[in-house]
Amino acid sequence: MGKTAEAIAEGVSIASAAARLAVRNHILVETIAHDETFELARVAPFAHDTLVALAEEQEEAAALAKRLRKKAWGKFTDPDGTHDYRDRDTRNLRKRYQQYIGVAKELRRIADDPHAVRTLVEQARDAAWGDVEANLERRLIVEGMRPDLDPDYEKLRAARMQSLRLVDLPRLAAHRRQAVEAESEGDAPDVTPSPRASGIDLSELDA
Repeated sequence: MGKTAEAIAEGVSIASAAARLAVRNHILVETIAHDETFELARVAPFAHDTLVALAEEQEEAAALAKRLRKKAWGKFTDPDGTHDYRDRDTRNLRKRYQQYIGVAKELRRIADDPHAVRTLVEQARDAAWGDVEANLERRLIVEGMRPDLDPDYEKLRAARMQSLRLVDLPRLAAHRRQAVEAESEGDAPDVTPSPRASGIDLSELDA
């Protein structure tokens, strides 16, 4: 029973982590994608239903283990595959059944405990806000990075300069040739001149 209890505790821990992840994603979708304000009373029913759904999955697994145990009872021939159980497997299948039922029972207990559901939602909320904070920090670091603070600046600068030489400058030269040819033929388009610096069309650098 000690090993069974440990297996049940581990199963509950894994299922609870899955529930927190589901609730966290729900909070992110509702608050960011749907622009809703966070309210514990609105998220709690979703957390409850998530726990119940996970409990039902465990109960279905228990029912399957029970059917397989009955089917394996009295069979002593060699199995044909991994899931072709025999009489010698009935003890392990019974343990699995007990473990699945134990996890399901505990998940339903948690789902029916308002304090436990609240704790789950608060943990999921903290995880969601942590994700948002981390994303904002990364974005601020990228947008506010100065060359002297970027450890990869020198390494990436060589690649940027190569791209400028091989892509941007030939594109500018081709654009200039087209403009000269159009002017010589007298059908130059009537457009507002683009900003230039040192003879280079700056708008092309943004392309």
